[in-house]
Amino acid sequence: MTSTATAGGAGGAAGPSAERRRVVVRGTVQGVGFRPFVHRLAAELDLAGHVRNGAAGVVAEVEGAPEAVAEFCRALAERPPPLADVREVVHETVPALGTPGFVIHPSEDGNGDGVGAGGSTRRSLVPPDTAPCDDCLRELADPADRRHRHPFITCTHCGPRFTITTGLPYDRATTTMAVFPLCRECATEYADPADRRFHAQPVACHDCGPRLRLTLPGGRPREGEAALAEARRLLARGAVLAVKGLGGYHLACDARDERAVAALRTRKRRGGKPFAVMCADLADAERLAHVGPEERAVLTGRRRPIVLLRRAAGTAGPAESVCPGAPDIGVMLPYTPLHRLLFGLPGDPPGPRVLVMTSGNRSGEPIVTDDAEARERLAGLADAWLWHDRVIEAPCDDSVVRVRADGGGAVVLRRSRGLVPEPVALPVPVAPALAVGGDLKNALCLGAEDRAWFSPHIGDMGDLATVRAFEGAARRLGALTGIDHGLLAADRHPGYHSARWARRAADAAGLALLPVQHHHAHVASLMAEHGLDGDAVVIGVAFDGTGYGDDGAVWGGEVLLAGYDGYRRLAHLPYAPLPGGDAGVANPCRTALARLRAAGLPWDADLPCVAACEPGELRLLRQQLERGTACVPTSSMGRLFDAVSSLVGVCHRTRYEAQAALELESAALPAWPEPTGAYAFAEGLDPGPALAAIVADLRRGVPVPVIAARFHRAVARAVLAVCRSVRRRTGTGVAALSGGVFANALLDTECAALLAADGFTVLRHRRVPPNDGGLALGQLVVAAHGRRTERPRRERPQRGLPRRELRQRELPRRELRQREGGR
Repeated sequence: MTSTATAGGAGGAAGPSAERRRVVVRGTVQGVGFRPFVHRLAAELDLAGHVRNGAAGVVAEVEGAPEAVAEFCRALAERPPPLADVREVVHETVPALGTPGFVIHPSEDGNGDGVGAGGSTRRSLVPPDTAPCDDCLRELADPADRRHRHPFITCTHCGPRFTITTGLPYDRATTTMAVFPLCRECATEYADPADRRFHAQPVACHDCGPRLRLTLPGGRPREGEAALAEARRLLARGAVLAVKGLGGYHLACDARDERAVAALRTRKRRGGKPFAVMCADLADAERLAHVGPEERAVLTGRRRPIVLLRRAAGTAGPAESVCPGAPDIGVMLPYTPLHRLLFGLPGDPPGPRVLVMTSGNRSGEPIVTDDAEARERLAGLADAWLWHDRVIEAPCDDSVVRVRADGGGAVVLRRSRGLVPEPVALPVPVAPALAVGGDLKNALCLGAEDRAWFSPHIGDMGDLATVRAFEGAARRLGALTGIDHGLLAADRHPGYHSARWARRAADAAGLALLPVQHHHAHVASLMAEHGLDGDAVVIGVAFDGTGYGDDGAVWGGEVLLAGYDGYRRLAHLPYAPLPGGDAGVANPCRTALARLRAAGLPWDADLPCVAACEPGELRLLRQQLERGTACVPTSSMGRLFDAVSSLVGVCHRTRYEAQAALELESAALPAWPEPTGAYAFAEGLDPGPALAAIVADLRRGVPVPVIAARFHRAVARAVLAVCRSVRRRTGTGVAALSGGVFANALLDTECAALLAADGFTVLRHRRVPPNDGGLALGQLVVAAHGRRTERPRRERPQRGLPRRELRQRELPRRELRQREGGR
């Protein structure tokens, strides 16, 4: 919105000793009330001048007493508004003008903000969406307030930002609120420096803001309060609703209604994959699961992610089909005024206190944001649509977080709403580059110089709709950051959809493309998150389900000596055949039989994984393994967890990713607090002795929880043994734990504890997901750091890198000998 506000009493005419400075503030300083803050600060210090939004950030000129001007510059960095993230304050002295008053000028486009402005990462940053602040919630519930029960209440300190931004500088005209002209009262608040909504771009009210509607197939549409009341009644009666949130649609139903949850699961073809739930308040969450002080802080903070909580025993939990077989339940609290109203305010008829709140899509598709598309794509899934006419510019699924029980802080498992587009600081300078991630849990990463930006969670690449969402996310990242990348980074897997897209994009635009090995990228992502510089080398323990190896095998149980510039594979799980390749992942019983055969153990009929297979299936599998037909060798730790899950009778066939491993972790929980002991791996990471011991324990009747706990501890002890061996050889004492297997809380905690007790510096993910959702950051720093530090004679023009550079670089032999102490 283009308006000018003047501080009536701020800043008199310049005196003989008056000083004037031009100041540029960079970081997340638009959409957070920074200009109103500057306006009030100038008034407090009796300074004249002006402030505006520019492409580089917030730009101000202030004039007055030198000590007041100096205090103004200090305050910008030391006490900014709550949602601001000030990265840099630069200023220069300019001639005094002697003009009185302080003015907020309209925003300006372009990069000419001076004072060192310019450069690819000097763009202002749009803040993430945030939950309603306490002041807005009080007004929402106050019958005397004109915004009582307004589903879109917001102010300078809360509400939608990233998901409604269409361009920069951030102003009402560059948001999807531009189509809603302010009424007289809202315009007065917007222009009043003393008001909490002074220059709050999404400001609106019942009279001038978006409209809420409920659509039922063949029924009469309802609007406003009638739409909300009917939505609550439908949920209480067991209906499934499509509810439009900040970054897309959710599918919602009563989480305690078994029939409603089962219907949603069937309609969405969700299999047994757990649903997340939204609780009306913290007390309801505490009835479902253990909520400690750290979990409480994350649940109630302004980001409001889904928090994975250990399910509480003996409580009135949700319907059994909400999260069958899972050790945790994903819980979030309302993060929009509409959600709060959906649960009802005091005096409303009672309704469900816990709702399933899952992404509004069919399984495997991206989240739906467009209203017409929602009615088409969610037809047959939803019984009614609760929606509004504020456009969602940027799709943004819910973030997922777990708080570590060992005091290791929270770890982000999915980085999206509330976290995007906050930048990640890079410890090494990088050339402008776009990293495209992997094919599961895809997220992009765009970076230049010392900053990188993740896209929201996109999902699993595999259909045209997801590819379009991927391309849209790439365009938005470029527009919001101003980075014009000259390099693409992708996974080395030749069949990944993301890598194919990168190859086509590189060919079309004449860009360089550098493939990065999957597990090297995992380790580099963790190194970058922890601020390790370009000379750092770590023992990278990269455990996941699938990653394309240098030898064409499926890697996933890897120990690497790694830096940004290369890696050396020092240990790995021994290869075992994966029958059917990726298609065989859905059959842990077959994976178990393949692992038993690799370990020289017989397929005895009393073993659960043998009993799970039909005789004909066993016969064909035996022939397949003997002949090597359609069998891919794998060192995957994820597949080993699947194999053990079937071996002990927990999960033989899967309906969603990581189901077998997740259920094995759940099975171990009852025995975990007890001193169960641990199985032993052979030297390196050979699980043969552990598998033989599991078979022996099964025959002795040892309870499955004890066996599952012993296996988890065996893997952790094997990690310690290998890391000790590498430390003796190389002198490297930093162990970096990355890959999707470390989303397993038991394994993550046990590995970290054993390594730390043995004197290792242990790196674990926090802000960046350990799974493939964090892969793109590692690709970025490996590719772009190497590209930036290459000598000029190695530069090649256009059309990608030369063949010798397309092969993943390893650490030079001489450097490796030096780092290994000459061994």
